[in-house]
Amino acid sequence: MKVGKFLVTMTIVFLVIGHTGAIAQESNTELSVGENLVRELWNDFKTQNIAALQSKMAPGFQSIHEDGARDAEEELKLLKQLNLGDYTLSNFKVTEVGPSIIVSYFVSVGETIDAKRLSSEPAARLTIFLKTDSGWQWIAHANLNPLKQ
Repeated sequence: MKVGKFLVTMTIVFLVIGHTGAIAQESNTELSVGENLVRELWNDFKTQNIAALQSKMAPGFQSIHEDGARDAEEELKLLKQLNLGDYTLSNFKVTEVGPSIIVSYFVSVGETIDAKRLSSEPAARLTIFLKTDSGWQWIAHANLNPLKQ
């Protein structure tokens, strides 16, 4: 009887370990997809690839910055004037929910927005992508870097 209990216990342990590994693998996949999407955006910001950014924006896009909210047209206008220095992306947290990927992360960058220089200290960002028939599209963005006074 002890051997039977041992086998049942070991089977349960292996099932739990296997299930935990599958969950971790899914999380790594989410992280890599979300992180890659954000890295593509930032490369487009840096290289001023406005056509690529425009094609990645979903209908209904919205952003928020310290100076207010913007729709897609207003965000593209801002991005055309964006002057980025070298940047570092870090501390990614990615969550996939239904057809959305939500990515929070920190950015250290020297940037100018609307002729105002922002701090180059690490600042939080939140970027959301929506899965569509044509692939992942950028639906929302929050820039939590305070404008210098």
